[in-house]
Amino acid sequence: MTEPTPQSPPFGPASEHASPVSNVRGRLARWWREPLVHFLLIGAVGFVLYGYVHRGESANTNYKIYLSLDDLKQLDISFVSQWQRQPTPEEFRGLVEQFIRQEVLYREALAMGLDKDDLIVKRRMAQKMEFLSEDVSNAHEPSTAELEAWYASHAPMFALPDRATFRHLYFSIDHHGADARKDAEATLRRIAQMPEDRGAEQAHADQFMFQDYYGDRAPYQLAKEFGPAFATALFNLKPGQWQGPIESGYGWHLIWIESIAPGKVPAFEEVEPDVKTAWLADQKAIQWQRAYAAMRAKYEVIAPQPPPSAKAPPLAP
Repeated sequence: MTEPTPQSPPFGPASEHASPVSNVRGRLARWWREPLVHFLLIGAVGFVLYGYVHRGESANTNYKIYLSLDDLKQLDISFVSQWQRQPTPEEFRGLVEQFIRQEVLYREALAMGLDKDDLIVKRRMAQKMEFLSEDVSNAHEPSTAELEAWYASHAPMFALPDRATFRHLYFSIDHHGADARKDAEATLRRIAQMPEDRGAEQAHADQFMFQDYYGDRAPYQLAKEFGPAFATALFNLKPGQWQGPIESGYGWHLIWIESIAPGKVPAFEEVEPDVKTAWLADQKAIQWQRAYAAMRAKYEVIAPQPPPSAKAPPLAP
């Protein structure tokens, strides 16, 4: 007699008809064998144990002051740079205590909110942000071609000023009083046609407190020493004869111009190091403006606006 052929379940394999509880147990068994699950469980247990052992310490974190070896070295370096010697043990303990005192007062001030709405603190923090932005915006090393191209559009920055070489005769107000200018004019009439050295001998002028002869001086240098009006007047004189008188902050002067060298824009090769320095500063400024623009774009400024009838520009974009 032929045995009946086993019939398959009408809806697929028998495994698909296992109970939901059996399926969950199977999945849990497979997960439990995964190494990653073991690692996560160990980490969680460690985190819980650490929190239990160190419970209550988080509230006191701000009351711990940590001094690193770098902090101590910096204290030593600062002392040596100021006093040119190593600190004694007592002096070093004092430096450390001063460091701690500053940190304590700083933290107490923060706890009291003294940093809020403080203009000086705001300025200092803004300066730090500028310094940080400059540090991260260091320009690359420029090529000679880059510097030459930049110099071509910024050459006036490097223009050399006119320079004068001259001798002067001094007439002091302290010595001549109100007649100082008249005495200078009378002397000029006497020596106007004389050579430089003979005129100086015959003038019988007063002794000047600084120099009688100045070589290769720019207008800004003379303005600093004699005054702006004196510098302007001197560069309008002609070489080769006694002229004046010109007034300064000291009195009156007769001038002999030896030479006036006109200003010029130097060749790139003459000022290449200065061009590189200026280029780096310019690139840093450009990068800073970009960094600030990116920061500024994140903020919306809300400020009172002028009434419609006013012509003043809005206070905030």
